[in-house]
Amino acid sequence: MAIGQCTVENMGINRTDERSQALAGRRIFLTGHTGFKGSWLVAWLSRLGCETTGYSLQPVEPGLFVQAHLQDCVVRHHVGDIRNLDELTRAIHKAEPELVIHMAAQSLVRKAHSRPVETWSANVMGTVNLLEATRTCPSVRAILVITTDKCYENREWHWGYREIDPLGGDEPYSASKASAEFVVRSYRKTFFSSTGPLVATARAGNVIGGGDWSEDRLLPDAARAVESGQTLIVRNPNATRPWQHVLDCLDGYLVLAAKLVGGDRHFASSFNFGPAADDNLSVARLLERLQKYWPRLNWEIDGRGQGAEVVHEAAYLYLDSSMASQRLAWRPRWNLDTALKTAAEWYGTVIDDESKAGAITWRQLDEYLKSGDSAVPLTPARSQGDAIGHAS
Repeated sequence: MAIGQCTVENMGINRTDERSQALAGRRIFLTGHTGFKGSWLVAWLSRLGCETTGYSLQPVEPGLFVQAHLQDCVVRHHVGDIRNLDELTRAIHKAEPELVIHMAAQSLVRKAHSRPVETWSANVMGTVNLLEATRTCPSVRAILVITTDKCYENREWHWGYREIDPLGGDEPYSASKASAEFVVRSYRKTFFSSTGPLVATARAGNVIGGGDWSEDRLLPDAARAVESGQTLIVRNPNATRPWQHVLDCLDGYLVLAAKLVGGDRHFASSFNFGPAADDNLSVARLLERLQKYWPRLNWEIDGRGQGAEVVHEAAYLYLDSSMASQRLAWRPRWNLDTALKTAAEWYGTVIDDESKAGAITWRQLDEYLKSGDSAVPLTPARSQGDAIGHAS
């Protein structure tokens, strides 16, 4: 991939939208920039001409950041650990960012079960360190902390969780991310209530798309099975999740970030960014639809169950994104079929020829940016008076 891909030129997109006007050319500090979502965001920010400083652990291989040569798109590629307060503080002060986006985390549910100390320290103290470091950096105007849909106390409801619903978690990953939300709330009320940067959190569901090679995630596991000519073994075929393309998720983040940089404290809050109601599917139904675009994929249900190590995972989880729709005018641009088609195309292309990873990444990003706003419907908001109970 040519370094020129990382310039504002050759965008071919409409930059008159509010988020582009608010963020174009900004100095941005992005933690977790070598991860799956972080890598796609690096590419997007480069399209906006942003001066992005990335702070993350050493990029893993295979991984989108390395495969698409995205190091060329950051002005500083800082390899570091968010649990090191002094190192993180020095990096932020050197970058003098206007906007800080915090994505770095231990984000795998099953890994959290086997490595709880690492998970708690990264997700909770990493967030504390990020906020503490930015508190003393006068250039920072806004901070966006990325958490997850799993920060909600899961009651297996068959309707979406709203931003006002209780937070909580029974296993290390969800509990640590709920705790990160409490950390942000504490700093916002204690240190940033009337002065200083605007601070918000963003909660999204199960994101999919090309370039994710994480362990114990459905599409990366499927890609590895296809690459090795094996059958994908599925643990929990009936588990239902809010699936969305990674770019729809990032679009929501950037819409919110633009409001924060604009200085309106009404947006210093928490927002859900989930898919349309029809895109909340079980693992089995998702794989059936994925096979239409990826015939090389074969899968079967693991009749042995989860084995000796049983990890609690919610059976049903869905986000209500009505507040983002109403207050931010945000909607998903791509429905699930488009998300699955583009993901299958990315993996299929790169499995056959890894040298094409950069080209297909930039092409899909530009196709998304050119697609414009979508009318993909979201579920109407659940009223405050709705009955609360367990799903049958």
